[in-house]
Amino acid sequence: MSMKKIYSLLIPVVLITLSIITSKEVLAGNEDRAGQAGASELLINPWARSSGWGGVNTANGRGLDGSFTNIASLAFTDKTEIVFSQTQWLKGSDINISTFGFSQKVGETGVLGMSVTAMSFGDMLIRTTEQPEGGIGTFSPSFINIALSYAKMFSNSIYGGISLKIISESIADAGTQGVAIDAGIQYVTGPTDNIKFGISMKNVGPTLKFSGDGYSFAGTHNGSFMSHTIEERGAEFELPSLINIGAAYDFNFNEDHRLTFAGSFASNSFTNDQYAIGAEYGFMQYLMLRGGFVYEDGIFEKSTRKTALTGVSAGFSIQAPLNKEKGSTFSIDYSYRSTDPFQGSHTIGARINL
Repeated sequence: MSMKKIYSLLIPVVLITLSIITSKEVLAGNEDRAGQAGASELLINPWARSSGWGGVNTANGRGLDGSFTNIASLAFTDKTEIVFSQTQWLKGSDINISTFGFSQKVGETGVLGMSVTAMSFGDMLIRTTEQPEGGIGTFSPSFINIALSYAKMFSNSIYGGISLKIISESIADAGTQGVAIDAGIQYVTGPTDNIKFGISMKNVGPTLKFSGDGYSFAGTHNGSFMSHTIEERGAEFELPSLINIGAAYDFNFNEDHRLTFAGSFASNSFTNDQYAIGAEYGFMQYLMLRGGFVYEDGIFEKSTRKTALTGVSAGFSIQAPLNKEKGSTFSIDYSYRSTDPFQGSHTIGARINL
């Protein structure tokens, strides 16, 4: 048996085994633990194409955009891909997300990728117990996530990838840093490669804990008249780990028209499990329209909903060729996610395939 065949069999087994091992942590969660994890920004999809149909593309994501739901999507990068996106998260809340990604094919089957996601919250008033209304200045939180990724085509049917994410959250006098791992596989089959399956695990890593000068204060000990600097210990918190499982089917009516239906299931460790369905229509490589719905328990009633997202998403992509001989393209992507309250979440992105 050739080494290529050995790898094509070994890697999926390893990734599935890792998913099973970590599932004790992931599947052990229940709705009573909702809100107890930290780094919840890891659950926000910053890319316009995949968020436009609810992140349902675990099985059929392609390129950097699909890497949020399944890092194996990165293996489908043809040569070089550059993507930038800007998100107005919960419009009206002044939360903005800026994301930049770059991927490069290395060798015949490997792809290296990097992405940087930064969240901005605007200026917030500094409040203390003595001055709860502020008036003593402002501060601005800083959330930055950096992902370094590698994906590979192991055969014409099997694609896999892994990503190391560096997490940083800070304010002026406190912060935390940590790491997390994503891994996933995709399997492509069917008479025209139109049947796809995928599984991925996300945000698996050690606990984090905030520290810094913000946890220190001046005080006395055991009635002493001398002032001491006393430091409180921050509590540790876990990452919002999860497992995605998905499938997709392409209806290729002819060379010009394609209709894809996809579905996925997300087993969350600290929030409700989610079921997503979506569809995408593609006209050649020039226009793509997509929509989706993400369901979780209690989402239809405001009194029982545990998220501001109400489930509906939609989006489109307009793509133009830059060089037909090389296959390079430029595209504009947009997505909308409905929310209550606020005026929805809007993402617009630009991408270049070289």
